[in-house]
Amino acid sequence: MTERINIGTGTPWEQIVGYSRAVRVGNIVHVSGTTASDEQGNVIGVGDVRAQTDYILRKIERALEATGASLRDVVRVRMFVTDISQWEAIGRVHGEFFGDIRPVSTMVEISRLVDPQHLIEIEVEAIIGVES
Repeated sequence: MTERINIGTGTPWEQIVGYSRAVRVGNIVHVSGTTASDEQGNVIGVGDVRAQTDYILRKIERALEATGASLRDVVRVRMFVTDISQWEAIGRVHGEFFGDIRPVSTMVEISRLVDPQHLIEIEVEAIIGVES
């Protein structure tokens, strides 16, 4: 049987809602939809989609590392944005993290996120040990 590893960050919402920041099963890692909020619930980069994207991808990188994965293992990125006209700014930050890795990526405009100050939410999937 393959072991399941749940990674949490200790935020109160994980227990209330019942989710993990990341889950690893075998060599596959899924990272939850991640926003630009710190562990105390403060929104980082209010009004700045570049700052939020950067903060989120660094937060995702830490979650991946907690599972034994890295950004190099990412094969899929999903981005949910509240203003698709900001695609280029978001895309440039994405490229700073994934330019050489080139995972499949989706960017979709949605009407809103849980906190109105969140401009973007990102989730990723990784497969540990895949050569890029």
